[in-house]
Amino acid sequence: MVVKAELERLGFNPVSVELGEVLLAKDISATDKYKIAENLNRFGFELLEDKRTQIAEQVKTSIIDLVHYVNKPLKINLSSYLSEQLHLEYTHISAIFSEVENQTIEKYFISQKVEKAKEMLTYGELTLSEIAYQLNYSSVAHLSAQFKKVVGATPTAYKNQKLDKRKTLDQI
Repeated sequence: MVVKAELERLGFNPVSVELGEVLLAKDISATDKYKIAENLNRFGFELLEDKRTQIAEQVKTSIIDLVHYVNKPLKINLSSYLSEQLHLEYTHISAIFSEVENQTIEKYFISQKVEKAKEMLTYGELTLSEIAYQLNYSSVAHLSAQFKKVVGATPTAYKNQKLDKRKTLDQI
C-alpha cells in the first residue's frame, strides 16, 4: 500500500503492485527511476533493477509465502515449486540465488521453516508432531535435528526457555 500510494503521489500510475514487483503503464526515464528509488528508500524499500537480484528476491518471496502463508502441505518438491513460480529452470534459479545471497536455497528454506516453528512454539497451541506435520517434515526427529542445527537448542529446550529469539523475515 505504501509503495502504491507513493508512486501515485509522484504521478506514476501503477497498473499493479505485488510483493516485490511493480508494473507501470509506461516506461520511465533514468531520472524518474532515481526519483522513485529515493522516495521509496525513505520508507525502507529499495528499487531492484538487476535481474539476478530480482530473481533472488522472487525466490525469497515464494519461500516466505510457502512457509508462512500457505496452510497446506507442499505436494511437489521445492525445486519444482520454484520452477513453476518463477517460470525458470531450477538449476538456473539455484545458481543465481546462491551467488546473490551467499547461501543455498535449501538453507534459506530451512531457516524459514525453523523461524515458523519458533513462532508456533512461542504460541504453544500445537504439539511438536503437529508443527512437524504443518511444516511438511517427515518426522518430529527431522524437525528437531534441523531446528537444533539452526538454533543451537532442541525445539523443547527452546520452548522451555520461554525466550522469544525470533528473527524478522528480512533478517533470515
